[in-house]
Amino acid sequence: MGLRFSRARSLRNEAGALAASRVSLDHVEIYDWSYMNPVIALVDDDRNILTSVTIALEAEGFRVRTYTDGSQALTALSKNPADLAVLDIKMPRMDGMELLRRLRQVTDMPVIFLTSKDEEIDEVLGLKMGADDYIGKPFSQRLLIERIRAVIRRAEAAKSKDASDDEKEHVIQRGKLILDPVRHVVRWDGADVTLTVTEFLILQALAQRPGHVKSRDQLMDAAYADDVYVDDRTIDSHIKRLRKKFRAVDGEFASIETLYGVGYRYSEG
Repeated sequence: MGLRFSRARSLRNEAGALAASRVSLDHVEIYDWSYMNPVIALVDDDRNILTSVTIALEAEGFRVRTYTDGSQALTALSKNPADLAVLDIKMPRMDGMELLRRLRQVTDMPVIFLTSKDEEIDEVLGLKMGADDYIGKPFSQRLLIERIRAVIRRAEAAKSKDASDDEKEHVIQRGKLILDPVRHVVRWDGADVTLTVTEFLILQALAQRPGHVKSRDQLMDAAYADDVYVDDRTIDSHIKRLRKKFRAVDGEFASIETLYGVGYRYSEG
């Protein structure tokens, strides 16, 4: 009951903030949305986890949506993605893996998996399918919050300019490829290509210096936080997914080249 009252009060406060941020200038209405905090979607069939994590996230200023099964989450998040989703792998009706697979068909929303200690294989598979990070159960809520912040920072870094890096200040154009770090937009020969945050960062690292070879370690450094450890083959899986997405719009796409035993490079030829 207290949680419901707290949420209702939060909604009233948000409404008041919105009203206060409204400005009218000669019939032009301007809204200041800067007060809005990231929306986190929690998907877990354990209501105790949903309740405790929701309280912790809201205390840190996040807005939270909760779902108790994958089917429910798929319907809601396909229509209205959150800024980041935290998915439990093992759920009835639709597990986290299947939910991620279906979400990746419609959105590049960042995803963190919740896994059990005996699910190491699932962790690797999840990263290969396009998850951005994972955290094992039982977990520290502080650690989860820090991981959420790290992934959101990565997502924002892929969309925003870095004044100290000239390469990120402008749209990257390499032949048929257009890659816009500010808007997180990728086009190939005029067609949109939807990428996850991790895929985008890997492609950006390759396209910034065409013809130069990037090792798997260098691509991992470009795409993952320092405290996230992934298998070398995870990068190979991301490259395969990148190629598949580009070949969906151009069957002759061959700009990401493999140098066996060395790494990958982007070719404009």
